[in-house]
Amino acid sequence: MAYQTLTLSVADHIARVTLSRPDALNTMNRVFWGEMVAAFNEVAGEPEVRCVVIDSQGRHFTAGLDLNEFGGDLMSQDSEPARRADQLRRMIGRMQETFSVIDRCRLPVIAAIQGGCIGGGMDLVSACDIRLCSSDAFFTVQEINIAITADVGTLQRLPYLLPQGVVRELAYTGRRMPADEAFQRGLVNRSYDSHEALHNGVMELAAEIAGKSPLALVGTKEMLNYARDHTVTDGLNYVATWNAAMLSGADLMEAFTARQQKRDPAYGDLLADRDVG
Repeated sequence: MAYQTLTLSVADHIARVTLSRPDALNTMNRVFWGEMVAAFNEVAGEPEVRCVVIDSQGRHFTAGLDLNEFGGDLMSQDSEPARRADQLRRMIGRMQETFSVIDRCRLPVIAAIQGGCIGGGMDLVSACDIRLCSSDAFFTVQEINIAITADVGTLQRLPYLLPQGVVRELAYTGRRMPADEAFQRGLVNRSYDSHEALHNGVMELAAEIAGKSPLALVGTKEMLNYARDHTVTDGLNYVATWNAAMLSGADLMEAFTARQQKRDPAYGDLLADRDVG
């Protein structure tokens, strides 16, 4: 599929989704919201993919929502209030899906963040498994600065990544959190001195993850997301049932054999989805 706001490539078991509107600061225009969903649906259909990287072109990761395109929707008073509210609620739900597909992606997703990660950028990266950044990165819950309650994921996911007091300060003030603070607080795993070093570090980490058993990766992410949303008892019961059904004898044998032979394991790809049409 040809995309207007991003590019998608797959190599060496890694899918790379790149925001590609640098002249517009990778702002999220109307086309973007559907294209991100389409890109992750495409990734889901690639059985060789074991890890996903989201990065961007240009000086900034993203400046968030394209207000030139959406400002009218947010401020319009043309329709009957209740009907307009229903329409806006449905639109927000579709926009939420753009980042929920990242959260639901069965494979690990790494965000590579340079420059500004503003507004919708926070919604995007908080849906990822791992965040890495360059030293010039900064993070802003921008919605409060334009009189909006953030509504597409930041307020729901960020509290799992940062202490409540820090989340609330960022959400109430809209201040910039610089890269060094983001690293100290644990929002990002690592900070790099340059964009080039960030790219190299992200791809190195993605390659390490892609070298693992794809079935084990799928199971691990499934269990981590399930544990986040359920009790410890529920999670323990689910992982016992999962491994009873999904533990791969072939991958176990390959892991032990590779270790004995002092080589990297070579696991088989996942199977493609069956066509039901």
